[in-house]
Amino acid sequence: MRSDVGGGSGAVKRVGTAGTKGVPRAEREAQILDVAAAEIARVGYAGLSPAVVAAGAGVSKPLVYGYFGSKDGLYVACVERAAGVLGDAIDEAMSGTASLEMAERTLAAIFTALEPRPYDWKVVHDQSHPAEGPAAAAALAARARIDAQTDRGVGAFVAGHGLTDPRDLSALIAVWTGLVAALVDWWLSHPDETAEAMIARSARLFAALT
Repeated sequence: MRSDVGGGSGAVKRVGTAGTKGVPRAEREAQILDVAAAEIARVGYAGLSPAVVAAGAGVSKPLVYGYFGSKDGLYVACVERAAGVLGDAIDEAMSGTASLEMAERTLAAIFTALEPRPYDWKVVHDQSHPAEGPAAAAALAARARIDAQTDRGVGAFVAGHGLTDPRDLSALIAVWTGLVAALVDWWLSHPDETAEAMIARSARLFAALT
């Protein structure tokens, strides 16, 4: 069973020992980011509160600011971590010939990458950040990387099937993007579903469609 995706309406839960003396900084930072990412998934940049994150992580607010500098710094760290894990997983899945099998591998990579922190999907796709500034730059870069991966993968698939109309490419990009978003959103609303179960379900759905 996966962890909470941060979509509920209640206050963030404490994660335990983040504020205990002797905890290595890297571990403490990860705990803070886990709480912050779940909060971003729940309330977006607009509602993100370093004080709430500090309380949830069991540390002081000055410590959060000491590590991340500002609310923007905390948000950027969450976005970059989520985008790095997700983007690297997609890159690995996209190796090889563009095919329906590659599409299935990509979905499997997304579910597997998100299983430890499913709320990372909402972190990457949060659009409540300001229009400019470091938070916007990080979020836009994260989404641009995934968009570029989609363009590359779908483009190779279309070219491999002899399709040359750019509107065919545009339409299939929209279909793929919508399909992935719909499956992940469905998964997030069913937290009892494991990544393994979603990979198997996706395979069944692909088989039924083909």
